[in-house]
Amino acid sequence: MRIAMASDHAGLELKLEIAAVLRSQGHEIVDFGTNSSDPADLPDHVYPASLAVSNGEVERGIFVDGVGYGSAMIANKVPGVFAAVCQDPFCAELARSHSDTNVLCIGGKIIGSAIAQEIVRVWMSTDWLGNSNEKYARRVQKVVEIDKKHR
Repeated sequence: MRIAMASDHAGLELKLEIAAVLRSQGHEIVDFGTNSSDPADLPDHVYPASLAVSNGEVERGIFVDGVGYGSAMIANKVPGVFAAVCQDPFCAELARSHSDTNVLCIGGKIIGSAIAQEIVRVWMSTDWLGNSNEKYARRVQKVVEIDKKHR
Protein backbone atom coordinates (compact mmCIF):
# COMPACT_ATOMS: atom_id res chain seq x y z
CA MET A 1 0.00 0.00 0.00
CA ARG A 2 1.15 3.55 -0.71
CA ILE A 3 1.04 5.66 2.44
CA ALA A 4 1.60 9.41 2.82
CA MET A 5 3.46 10.36 5.97
CA ALA A 6 3.97 13.82 7.43
CA SER A 7 5.09 15.37 10.69
CA ASP A 8 6.34 18.47 12.35
CA HIS A 9 9.50 18.50 14.46
CA ALA A 10 7.62 17.09 17.49
CA GLY A 11 6.58 14.01 15.54
CA LEU A 12 9.67 13.49 13.40
CA GLU A 13 11.35 10.72 15.39
CA LEU A 14 8.16 8.67 15.77
CA LYS A 15 7.25 9.20 12.11
CA LEU A 16 10.62 7.81 11.03
CA GLU A 17 10.20 4.77 13.30
CA ILE A 18 6.72 4.05 11.96
CA ALA A 19 7.88 4.52 8.36
CA ALA A 20 10.70 2.01 8.87
CA VAL A 21 8.28 -0.60 10.21
CA LEU A 22 5.82 -0.03 7.37
CA ARG A 23 8.58 -0.28 4.76
CA SER A 24 9.72 -3.57 6.30
CA GLN A 25 6.17 -4.84 5.76
CA GLY A 26 6.31 -3.96 2.06
CA HIS A 27 4.46 -0.64 2.10
CA GLU A 28 5.64 2.30 0.03
CA ILE A 29 6.05 5.48 2.06
CA VAL A 30 5.73 8.92 0.50
CA ASP A 31 7.28 11.27 3.07
CA PHE A 32 6.08 14.88 2.98
CA GLY A 33 8.45 15.97 5.76
CA THR A 34 9.58 17.44 7.93
CA ASN A 35 12.95 15.79 7.80
CA SER A 36 14.65 17.98 10.39
CA SER A 37 14.39 18.56 14.13
CA ASP A 38 14.30 22.32 13.45
CA PRO A 39 10.93 23.93 14.25
CA ALA A 40 8.48 23.23 11.42
CA ASP A 41 5.00 24.52 10.64
CA LEU A 42 2.65 21.55 10.53
CA PRO A 43 0.48 22.81 7.63
CA ASP A 44 3.54 22.89 5.35
CA HIS A 45 3.74 19.10 5.56
CA VAL A 46 0.28 17.80 6.48
CA TYR A 47 -1.59 19.80 3.83
CA PRO A 48 0.33 18.41 0.81
CA ALA A 49 0.15 14.91 2.32
CA SER A 50 -3.61 15.33 2.74
CA LEU A 51 -3.92 16.43 -0.88
CA ALA A 52 -2.13 13.23 -1.92
CA VAL A 53 -4.76 11.22 -0.02
CA SER A 54 -7.60 13.28 -1.49
CA ASN A 55 -6.27 12.95 -5.05
CA GLY A 56 -5.77 9.20 -4.78
CA GLU A 57 -1.99 9.42 -5.15
CA VAL A 58 -1.77 7.36 -1.95
CA GLU A 59 -4.27 5.04 -0.31
CA ARG A 60 -3.84 6.26 3.26
CA GLY A 61 -2.00 8.79 5.39
CA ILE A 62 -0.30 8.67 8.77
CA PHE A 63 0.57 12.02 10.33
CA VAL A 64 2.51 12.57 13.55
CA ASP A 65 2.71 15.82 15.49
CA GLY A 66 2.86 16.67 19.19
CA VAL A 67 -0.60 15.39 20.16
CA GLY A 68 -2.26 14.54 16.83
CA TYR A 69 -5.01 17.14 16.86
CA GLY A 70 -3.23 19.72 14.71
CA SER A 71 -2.72 17.17 11.96
CA ALA A 72 -6.35 16.05 12.14
CA MET A 73 -7.65 19.62 11.99
CA ILE A 74 -5.63 20.31 8.84
CA ALA A 75 -6.33 16.97 7.18
CA ASN A 76 -10.08 17.13 7.74
CA LYS A 77 -10.24 20.45 5.85
CA VAL A 78 -9.30 18.62 2.64
CA PRO A 79 -12.20 17.02 0.72
CA GLY A 80 -12.14 13.24 0.72
CA VAL A 81 -9.90 13.01 3.77
CA PHE A 82 -11.33 11.41 6.88
CA ALA A 83 -8.78 11.68 9.68
CA ALA A 84 -8.94 10.42 13.25
CA VAL A 85 -6.67 10.96 16.22
CA CYS A 86 -6.00 7.62 17.88
CA GLN A 87 -4.24 7.30 21.21
CA ASP A 88 -4.77 3.57 21.72
CA PRO A 89 -5.36 0.44 19.61
CA PHE A 90 -9.07 0.26 20.49
CA CYS A 91 -9.68 3.71 19.00
CA ALA A 92 -7.63 2.75 15.94
CA GLU A 93 -9.78 -0.33 15.40
CA LEU A 94 -13.01 1.66 15.65
CA ALA A 95 -11.66 4.46 13.46
CA ARG A 96 -11.24 1.92 10.66
CA SER A 97 -14.04 -0.58 11.29
CA HIS A 98 -16.82 1.91 12.06
CA SER A 99 -15.70 5.12 10.34
CA ASP A 100 -13.56 4.00 7.37
CA THR A 101 -10.89 6.63 8.11
CA ASN A 102 -8.15 7.05 5.55
CA VAL A 103 -5.79 9.13 7.72
CA LEU A 104 -4.41 8.25 11.14
CA CYS A 105 -3.07 11.05 13.37
CA ILE A 106 -0.80 10.30 16.32
CA GLY A 107 0.74 12.45 19.05
CA GLY A 108 4.49 11.94 19.29
CA LYS A 109 4.66 13.78 22.63
CA ILE A 110 2.05 11.62 24.33
CA ILE A 111 2.40 8.17 22.77
CA GLY A 112 5.53 6.06 23.03
CA SER A 113 7.01 4.05 20.19
CA ALA A 114 5.63 0.64 21.20
CA ILE A 115 2.01 1.79 21.59
CA ALA A 116 2.25 3.90 18.41
CA GLN A 117 3.41 0.90 16.43
CA GLU A 118 0.54 -1.17 17.81
CA ILE A 119 -1.94 1.59 16.93
CA VAL A 120 -0.57 1.66 13.37
CA ARG A 121 -0.65 -2.15 13.12
CA VAL A 122 -4.29 -2.29 14.22
CA TRP A 123 -5.35 0.64 12.03
CA MET A 124 -3.61 -0.78 8.97
CA SER A 125 -5.00 -4.29 9.41
CA THR A 126 -8.61 -3.47 10.34
CA ASP A 127 -11.22 -3.63 7.60
CA TRP A 128 -14.21 -1.33 7.38
CA LEU A 129 -17.41 -3.08 8.47
CA GLY A 130 -19.56 -1.05 6.08
CA ASN A 131 -19.10 -3.60 3.33
CA SER A 132 -21.07 -6.10 5.40
CA ASN A 133 -22.98 -3.93 7.88
CA GLU A 134 -25.67 -1.56 6.64
CA LYS A 135 -25.55 0.55 9.82
CA TYR A 136 -21.89 1.57 9.31
CA ALA A 137 -22.34 2.01 5.57
CA ARG A 138 -25.29 4.35 6.14
CA ARG A 139 -23.46 6.41 8.76
CA VAL A 140 -20.27 6.81 6.76
CA GLN A 141 -22.28 7.68 3.65
CA LYS A 142 -23.88 10.56 5.56
CA VAL A 143 -20.41 11.90 6.38
CA VAL A 144 -19.35 11.51 2.75
CA GLU A 145 -22.43 13.48 1.67
CA ILE A 146 -21.56 16.30 4.09
CA ASP A 147 -18.03 16.30 2.68
CA LYS A 148 -19.37 16.57 -0.89
CA LYS A 149 -21.58 19.55 0.02
CA HIS A 150 -18.52 21.58 0.98
CA ARG A 151 -16.25 20.83 -1.97
